[in-house]
Order: sequence, then structure tokens, then C-alpha cells
Amino acid sequence: MAPTSERLTSRVLDDLELPLPGRRAGKVRISWALENHQRLFVTTDRLSAFDRILGCVPGKGQMLNELSWWWFGELRHLVPHHAIAVPDPNVLIARSAIPLPVEVIVRGAITGVTTTSLWQRYNDGQRAIDGHRLPDGLQKNELLPAPIITPTTKAEAGGHDEPLSVADVVVRGLVDAEMWADMCAAALAVFAHGSAVAERAGLVLADTKYEFGLDEDGQLMLIDEVHTPDSSRYWEGSTYAASMSAGIEPQSLDKEIIRRAYADLGFRGEGDAPVLAGDVWDELAVGYRRAFERITGAALQPVDLPADQRITRTLSKCGYINNDVAVRGN
Repeated sequence: MAPTSERLTSRVLDDLELPLPGRRAGKVRISWALENHQRLFVTTDRLSAFDRILGCVPGKGQMLNELSWWWFGELRHLVPHHAIAVPDPNVLIARSAIPLPVEVIVRGAITGVTTTSLWQRYNDGQRAIDGHRLPDGLQKNELLPAPIITPTTKAEAGGHDEPLSVADVVVRGLVDAEMWADMCAAALAVFAHGSAVAERAGLVLADTKYEFGLDEDGQLMLIDEVHTPDSSRYWEGSTYAASMSAGIEPQSLDKEIIRRAYADLGFRGEGDAPVLAGDVWDELAVGYRRAFERITGAALQPVDLPADQRITRTLSKCGYINNDVAVRGN
């Protein structure tokens, strides 16, 4: 299921053009402006790691979009969010937001293979990391006594996120103290609930990333995605203890599968990316699907392909675009 396989080009959603204003393209999502302080988001099948787009995985966009929608519903009692409707498996209608320039990363375990990951810095000898003092003797992938927040900046396209301490966020004027306190409280509450849901599904939510923004009235809300295998690390709960005892990596159901495979080949985002074997991409697709189905308790439903044509038909029927739309997809 390697994303470069020619036989898959009609099955993946790599890009999309819609006759709507205000187009913004991120690594995975594309969005357009709608009326009434709303935006239309399309989640593609692109996979991003090490701040690079490295390929496409069939069905990934649907899985991420529908899983985020499920989680937004699950978390609505904890924090306001931007999600309004999902008219298509790859489409989210959301409230417009002014994104805040900080990514809030909540870590329940010490892990990671990137140079800025908690484990890599700890393994290099650091004990004071992002404003937290960590004890000696921690093992890779060990659960922390309590979740901690390690924020980062939000890099521009082509750049890298910069680690911050909790205090840096306010000192550098990225977010004011009251707003930052609200963001931290919301992030920890959402992570606690997410961890409980994951545990019931037989999974360990090791860490995750949250993004926040302000609505038209200046109110804080959760935006982007939440608790997907793209923004979170999920481990298989039934084998986690055995993996730790054996000193091997936990069974992942998330993007860490790809990160580890690239890291094993000496690639951490710099230079040309090596070609991964197809079975690595197979493992990733299976892991994403298992995470989706374990968490939601429902099977991922098959959809019409190509996705770009289905999306434009749906958006036309719903009145978001005109019938004479021209699209470009892969």
C-alpha cells in the first residue's frame, strides 16, 4: 500500500480545487472561507512527518475527518470547539477561528524519535525540559506520573516547530497569561477524558497535540483535529506491559509507525526522504483503521471514489458550491 504506487493514484486525495475564496493549504488539510464566520475544511490523504509531506495513504483523510468529528462530539461538554457539520466523509464545516500561535502538546509518556521529542532530549542528558524537571532513571515509553504540557511554536510552511517552556508562552507574548491558563486547563481536561476513552477501547493515549483559536467574539475554542492517529500516539494496551518488560517498542496504531521506519533508515527530516517498503505503509493504514474502529466502536464505511469528484458532487448538492465547479485531484 505504498503511497507512490501507480495503481493507487485514483484512490488517494492529494489535492483539491474549489470555487471558493480564502483558500489555505496546510500539510494535510485545505480550507476555504464560507459566509457567516464559517470555513470549509477538506482532509486529504497526505501524510506529514518530520514537518514534511512524505506521501499519501488511501482512506486516511476520511479516517481523520470522521474520527475528529466523533471526538469533537465526545468532548463538547469540556471545551467549546469549531466543528459544525460533516457533509462528506472528508469535509468539515467549522466556525472560523483566529489560530493562536502555540501548539499545546500533552504528554502522558516519555517517548519519540524526533530530535525535539521528550525522550530524545532526556536520553541526551537533559532533565529540565520545557519547564519541567524530570527524574533520573526513566525508560523510553514509560508512563509519566502525571501528564505534562510541552508547548511548541507553530512554524510557517517549510519550517520546524520550536519547543517552548510553559513560561515562555507568556514571556514571549505569544498568548496572555489568562488565556494560556485556560488553554492548559482545557488541554489537560481533554487529555484526561481522551485517555479514559482510549483505555476503555484497550488503548494507551501516550501523547497528543491540541490547537486552539478564537472565534469572532474572542472566545477560546478547540480547533483543527483532535485525538487522531496523526496528532496522537496510540499504543496497544494489551501488549504494552510486555513490550516494556522486553525493552521493545509498544505496538503503535498511529503515525509513529512511519517515523520509526524513517528513523531506522537515518532520516529525521533533513535531505531526501528514503523510500520505505510497502509493508510499512500497509501497517500504517491498518493501524489507523484499527484505532478508528476501536475508539468509535464502529466500522469505517466504504465511500465512493475518486474522492475529489464525490466531494464536489456533495458540496454542490448541499449548496456550498455551484454546479459548474472545476476540480483537480490526484
